[in-house]
Amino acid sequence: MNHPLLLVLTIALFTSCTTTKSAGYPANDKTDGDTLITQSLFSDKASTISEDNIQKTLDGTYKLPQKLRVAIVSIQSQSQHKRYYWNDEQYLKTQQSYLDLFSKNFRQSPRVTNISIIPDLLISNSPSFTNIREAAVRMQADVVVVYSISSDIYSKYKLFSKTDVKAFATTQMIMLDVRTGLIPFSAIVTKDVLSQKKKEELDDTELTSRVQNEAVLLTINDIGQNINDFLK
Repeated sequence: MNHPLLLVLTIALFTSCTTTKSAGYPANDKTDGDTLITQSLFSDKASTISEDNIQKTLDGTYKLPQKLRVAIVSIQSQSQHKRYYWNDEQYLKTQQSYLDLFSKNFRQSPRVTNISIIPDLLISNSPSFTNIREAAVRMQADVVVVYSISSDIYSKYKLFSKTDVKAFATTQMIMLDVRTGLIPFSAIVTKDVLSQKKKEELDDTELTSRVQNEAVLLTINDIGQNINDFLK
């Protein structure tokens, strides 16, 4: 025969467990239509897109124009680093080579009918998407390609190696549809290059500049291939 006190404790424990489970989990797994969240419930006064337009954008369909007039802009030229290199001939030449390579990659696509470069005069020091989009409108571009490049020398090679220099570069690129403000394509590519000083290079500065430049060109070529695959 069970002890009366033990029986009471067992019933109480079972009741407690059952109550906890019922409170924590609904009786069925179906979501109540009245509690289904379909839009943001947070108030964001800094938002530039209304809640209605967010819903329309996410629920809508998008198609890139078949024929594209492309405008290209580098936010690199607006960075603080430019203040230190604006009169450096080699720096200006390498920046131009990056623009030229981007243009070359886009020209390989039969969908691209025109390529233009957005001059610095049309871009503010801290460009926003609105500023870039309006500049592209003035250039009568269908899409604007915005890219940014960062590169440096790996510290362990910079500090400890006298024969080898290893550099890395990261290029970020987005394609902004001027009409809709949507971004149908984006890419981030990082490459590195390991090299030694050449006979014609007078000092380590020339070596590091060359290796960094080679790493950057690899990233742009990689992105160019991705672009052409996307536009096919």
